[in-house]
Amino acid sequence: MRVLITGITGQDGSYLAEFLLGKGYKVYGLIRRSSVEKFERIEPFMHDIELVEGDLTDQSSLDGVITAVQPDEVYNMAAQSFVPVSYSQPVLTGDVTGLGVIRILEAIRKHHPAAKFLQASSSEMFGKVRETPQTETTPFHPRSPYGVAKVFGYHITVNYRESYGMFACSAIGFNHESPRRGLQFVTRKVTHQVAKIKCGLGKKLLMGNLDAKRDWGFAGDYVRAMWMILQQPEPDDYVLATGQTHSVRELLEVAFGAVGLNWKDYVEIDPKLIRPAEVDTLSGDATKAREKLGWEPQVSFEELIKMMVDVDLKAVQGAERGPRSQPDLSRP
Repeated sequence: MRVLITGITGQDGSYLAEFLLGKGYKVYGLIRRSSVEKFERIEPFMHDIELVEGDLTDQSSLDGVITAVQPDEVYNMAAQSFVPVSYSQPVLTGDVTGLGVIRILEAIRKHHPAAKFLQASSSEMFGKVRETPQTETTPFHPRSPYGVAKVFGYHITVNYRESYGMFACSAIGFNHESPRRGLQFVTRKVTHQVAKIKCGLGKKLLMGNLDAKRDWGFAGDYVRAMWMILQQPEPDDYVLATGQTHSVRELLEVAFGAVGLNWKDYVEIDPKLIRPAEVDTLSGDATKAREKLGWEPQVSFEELIKMMVDVDLKAVQGAERGPRSQPDLSRP
């Protein structure tokens, strides 16, 4: 089986590549040409994958990649996925996160229509939620340029499935985190700063809305579900979620508590970190995924945050001792 993963150097792409290598796939990863190469998440298994150059904003490059690879499965994990950046760079976000999806679908339709396609959709599409918990039939009301772009990606995937009979699916993933999460995302921002404070290298943690609630799961669990979606006899869309919500305040309690500290002694509110249009609560109902896929998340919220704190603590301690002492950050 040949698989093409866009966004392979990101959190989800790296976990998915590692998972599929374990199942004997020949893994191809789409990367953009860049003056700065960032392969730390996939470094331990880079020799087992083949990297191919392409860009979600360039149709001809995607046409060439699909023609050359002829993949059995394509997972679109690439996006401008940081919500605050989508406000400062809305056009770029729309081009990559939204139009990038139709470019990949067009490349598959024209050059290898037998390929199965999975779009990594987002719970941010629900935004100002109409009902709680959110299911596959909950109406979308995105509250950021990122959420809007993801809605386009979702609907164009449905459109290509219905218009051309393509095996095209969406995994509507609620927040999923890991030690490989980027430092700009709130969970990793918290766990990394907790590690620095514990080691005496930081004093404060600036935060925004502590009352926002999210359905947080482990990225490794979610990429397993994405693979399961493409193994079904018919294409369909699935919500992936734990069904449990936790506030940012609870995140702080667990993270600081993991190193024996009280979060109230270190956290300060910065009004600049409040979003222009906040999404207050997201909670997913993954009943369909449980019943049709047989999928269940295996890592709890508390286990996830403690795992992230532990890895960040080892990384910070390793950095203090020098580069030779740094741990392998690619694995939890």
